[in-house]
Amino acid sequence: MKISDLLTYKRGKNLFLPAHGRGFALPTDLRRLLRKRPGIWDLPELLDIGGPLCSIGAIAVSQDESAKVFGADHCWYGVNGATGLLQASLLAIAKPGEAILMPRNAHRSLIQACVLGDIVPVLFDIPYLSDRGHAYPPDIDWLNKVLKLTSSCKLDITAAVLINPTYHGYSSELSILIKRLHKQGLKVLVDEAHGTYFASDIDKGLPVSALKAGADLVVNSLHKSAQGIVQTAVLWSQGQLVDPSVISRCLGLLQTTSPSSLLLASCELALKELTSRSGKRNLSSQIDDARDVFLRLKNLGLPLLKNDDPLRLVLHSSYHGICGFDADKWFIKHGIIGELPEPGTLTFCLGFNPLKGLAHAMKKCWYKLLLDNTSPKTYPPFPGPNFPLLSHPSMSCSLAYRSNSNLVMLNEAEGLVSADLVCPYPPGIPVLIPGELLDQQRINWMLGQHKFWPNQIPLQVRVVS
Repeated sequence: MKISDLLTYKRGKNLFLPAHGRGFALPTDLRRLLRKRPGIWDLPELLDIGGPLCSIGAIAVSQDESAKVFGADHCWYGVNGATGLLQASLLAIAKPGEAILMPRNAHRSLIQACVLGDIVPVLFDIPYLSDRGHAYPPDIDWLNKVLKLTSSCKLDITAAVLINPTYHGYSSELSILIKRLHKQGLKVLVDEAHGTYFASDIDKGLPVSALKAGADLVVNSLHKSAQGIVQTAVLWSQGQLVDPSVISRCLGLLQTTSPSSLLLASCELALKELTSRSGKRNLSSQIDDARDVFLRLKNLGLPLLKNDDPLRLVLHSSYHGICGFDADKWFIKHGIIGELPEPGTLTFCLGFNPLKGLAHAMKKCWYKLLLDNTSPKTYPPFPGPNFPLLSHPSMSCSLAYRSNSNLVMLNEAEGLVSADLVCPYPPGIPVLIPGELLDQQRINWMLGQHKFWPNQIPLQVRVVS
């Protein structure tokens, strides 16, 4: 089947990204635009339109207006997803040879930025939920332990990265963490790709947005947690710690010189949807409906895990001896397509999809699966990676990535230096980064993970020759 045919293929209940539900919840003005003559909207950076890095034109005006509405000092629209904006942000807050403190669940794009900019990632371990195999955000006590260790680190740490919320919707008290990092003299970048709609500030039960919590730089994905088209994202900056002209220059290194005018329009309209009266009303209703679905399914006996994002449902399939990958295949077979299968869980993105009838359909599907699963497995707790609380590569990420390298069997790699990212996808979180030394403990853990993720954790690894 051709790619173009697959784009319109009917897939059942679409509980996966992008969050607009295959067009159902696209902003009205964007839907109106897409109904016009095909391609009429495909324009270059004409003088009256401009681009994300232009000082004049409609896009510059739109970015300024969005910054004011959301309480930021500056705003840049992105058409290379959150990835491009995170990478530019990292280059803006550290010079070559400097170090950035970041959690082990940092997205691969941040490690790639360290490769590009010859920046040292100082990685801190985070809490791990072994009953389901998920990383969990740190609290202030955990962060204090990490910062205490940095005092003996001989690297020049200039900034810190926080991930909030996680892919599964877990969140931390950002305000306290950011305040503590600022006290340490560090600039703070928050990867809030999955929490854009928190900034709507319409529900006291939602986590505080990273902007409101005081982050210096914040990156939001507009297709993951708002109503934008895939690849749309936004970067916000506030305060005096990061020079906006440096940010713009770093964006210029990574942004295309031919940004899609359709995607830029989608950035503007997705943000307006979060702040308009009708958009807020619809979002509030969606949150209420999502919470109702969660409670109904919970009361019906489905093993759902509690999180902080009502628009994410996490099914703890391994609690009943069912691998998340097997559960995913079953749900797809019965017309319900989730977002993220893992060994222990299956995560559904409710997004802005219509939720009528969802609880009944999921309950019916789940109980059919239980009946079909005549020989459930007994899952032990999923072992954590046992990373040190604080670590950094033994060789420059940039040098390791660019060095001569060769593939070796994982069980023969002890004492060698990784030349590449080993990174299950989704959600794209590295278990090994360029420059890290492979010790036997890490190798044993990766071999164990291979049994759960045979298609994601390789038995060969690329190492520096």
